[in-house]
Amino acid sequence: MERENQTEADNFVLLGFTDDPDLQSLLFGLLLAMYLVTVLGNLLIILATISDSHLHTPMYFFLSNLSLADIGFTSTTIPKALRNIHTHSKGITFVGCISQVYFFVLFGCQDNLLLTVMAYDRFLAICHPLHYVVIMKSQLCLLMALGSWLVSVLGSLPETLTVLRLSFCTKLKIPHFFCDLPEVLKLACSDTLINNIVVYTVTIVLGVFPLSGILLSYSQIFSSILRISSAEGKYKAFSTCGSHLLVVSLFYGTGLGVYLSSAAAPSSRMSLMASVLYTMLTPMLNPFIYSLRNRDIKVALGRVLSKMVPLN
Repeated sequence: MERENQTEADNFVLLGFTDDPDLQSLLFGLLLAMYLVTVLGNLLIILATISDSHLHTPMYFFLSNLSLADIGFTSTTIPKALRNIHTHSKGITFVGCISQVYFFVLFGCQDNLLLTVMAYDRFLAICHPLHYVVIMKSQLCLLMALGSWLVSVLGSLPETLTVLRLSFCTKLKIPHFFCDLPEVLKLACSDTLINNIVVYTVTIVLGVFPLSGILLSYSQIFSSILRISSAEGKYKAFSTCGSHLLVVSLFYGTGLGVYLSSAAAPSSRMSLMASVLYTMLTPMLNPFIYSLRNRDIKVALGRVLSKMVPLN
């Protein structure tokens, strides 16, 4: 098969969702609405946690970082998809494709690490409440947040840089609405063994290990809750971690759905729709999950909105 050297002019083709003009108009409106809701919802969470002194606690500090990561996660893929639909173009440059791969992995890793840090925070708050204030000082919280960002930035480099060593065939069609790394590797004419080893290694270190930490934290949390004698005490303890547990279930549940659908039917329409749930639905729902289940967030959001839209 013919090979080509990569230059900035080389284009990949994102096949996207459909070629039907009528469906594309509907899809554009739907994607734009979901993107605006995601960005505005997460921005409101960030503004609420910054402006309200009652929310200057470790849990809400990590939540604001999660909202920032979700904005970046969605902004990596959706604006380009909207532009392609609007201009009836499916092309993306090699540099643009590699950039999408890098930032998609970066913000995905950041979500993993922040959810793990938040699980540890809930573990300390429920299982060791007397030591919580002593351990979770502002310096440690800042160090954990900066550490998660640094690890994500550096951890995303190996998967991205190893793509640069590959040569690609002439048919650079990606059956997706963004440059998903597994789909990009399928288009390579050269050997991808090193790339696969790097992908699996990074997935284990920045995916499986954090998930194991979350499961371990919640096993201890559930054990502590079950030892509480009163039903009211159990409910109060569970309510402090219910929102986080729901977000964790949604994030890893949709991620597992993407993996299983890809394994069952590679490049299928089902895999594409599962990716939509993973890349768009989860970041969009996170602000609603935390605001609807948390009175402090609702009060803070009410104050932010009242300042933005003053009522006579």
